[in-house]
Amino acid sequence: MTVTVQLFARARDLAGTSSLELDLSEAATVGELREVLISQEPRLTPIARTLLVAVDGEYAANDAPVREGAEVACFPPVSGG
Repeated sequence: MTVTVQLFARARDLAGTSSLELDLSEAATVGELREVLISQEPRLTPIARTLLVAVDGEYAANDAPVREGAEVACFPPVSGG
């Protein structure tokens, strides 16, 4: 299946684009999505460990499923003060 991943903040800056199309297996998880994302866009490697993934508007753990048509967003942690 193909999933569009929206990139924000430093993730967008490193990748040089605001979105990427990823080809995932039908039983994909967020963990697989992370692996494919870094494989397809190695410039994201410096932030790979801290990258947050949201699926359909909710933060998702690596074992969370990713279904066809899901809204996926990736961004580094944000802090403020």
